[in-house]
Amino acid sequence: MKCILMNKNKEILLAEYDSATGAFTQIVDVYDINYAPYILKSFYDKDDTNNNLFRTNLSNWFKGRGIPSWRDKLDLLLHRLNISAPSLLLDKAFGLSLSDQYWIKPYDLDVCYDDINFFDNDFDFTEFMEASLSKNSNRIIKENSLKTPNNTTDGMLKKAWIIDDGKRYLLKGGYKNELLQPFNEVLASEICRRLGFNHVEYTLDTYKDIVVSKCPCFITKDTELVTSYQIINDMKRHDNKEDYEEYISKLENFGIKNAREKIENMYILDYLIMNEDRHLNNFGLIRDVNTLKWLDVAPIFDNGQSLNIEYYDERELHTSFEGRLFYEVKPFDEIIKVVKDLKRIDLTKLDGIVEWFYELLHKYQSITHMSDKRIHLLCVLLNRQIKKIKKIQEKG
Repeated sequence: MKCILMNKNKEILLAEYDSATGAFTQIVDVYDINYAPYILKSFYDKDDTNNNLFRTNLSNWFKGRGIPSWRDKLDLLLHRLNISAPSLLLDKAFGLSLSDQYWIKPYDLDVCYDDINFFDNDFDFTEFMEASLSKNSNRIIKENSLKTPNNTTDGMLKKAWIIDDGKRYLLKGGYKNELLQPFNEVLASEICRRLGFNHVEYTLDTYKDIVVSKCPCFITKDTELVTSYQIINDMKRHDNKEDYEEYISKLENFGIKNAREKIENMYILDYLIMNEDRHLNNFGLIRDVNTLKWLDVAPIFDNGQSLNIEYYDERELHTSFEGRLFYEVKPFDEIIKVVKDLKRIDLTKLDGIVEWFYELLHKYQSITHMSDKRIHLLCVLLNRQIKKIKKIQEKG
């Protein structure tokens, strides 16, 4: 299929696309590389007539928009969607997403972005939500229900975009039989709210027999999320703290105000909740797609993989004690050292949050069946991290 890669109504390039594999087989012409996904610019060479490297990375970028092979209970989801592979979903709705404005326009089709984008136009979400989140559904969803931004959701957790009172929200469940992730998201929001960190607000909701987290879409039809993975693609890799410092410098060069402080806030949160999964695709920057101006650090989001108690005995809690700092897996006590001025944070605002979390976990206990002992130990772990960071602040 011959198609045009679009950014809203801006034509980026003309290419041949294979729906079966989700890959671009030939680059026919490049119209304006400046409006392409940020990660692709470093692979583009206008003097390379074959464009093989660029084409390969274009395909990798587009496939990366889809549901990954490691999505929890993917086989069940594919069965309910009546398809054999996630790649078959990519062009069901022009490849549209609620994280950016890129889409593929069939060459001979007369259609414009305003008529099809999911920021302005409603979409059917009830069937996909059941296929993705329900434990026991046997329903096979209809073909027209696949015209949805749910085709382009990454990550391992079961999730679904919905429309509630005209606004777009993302629902996320827990991983396999683990039920804690939605509660961690809400805990992270409460910590950020108290400490004044810019963040995506998560709340709890129930869908049938499970607890899910619910957050609003923080991208508009005029902005896009550019992940840190894309931004550091053209940086030299050091595998140490130099990556972090170079990233901060790059943000400052983009004109991002208080870039260091905003990134530090994210790592302060990660320390407090022991977030193990701050990978390079769950933080980044917001860019204006019309002017290509870099606007700000993205609000803190995706904090579910936290407070992981591997096991416990009568005397001790056993946890991994490790998180991520760019390419490195490091102890949290090392990662927190990137914060240059911890004294700027009023940690007394966290007073009472352990009790708040205890009540929240108990409120949904009839659904989660989380034991009293586990709830107690989770609160012990949170309390321990708060005390530790207060000691670090005092020594500062």
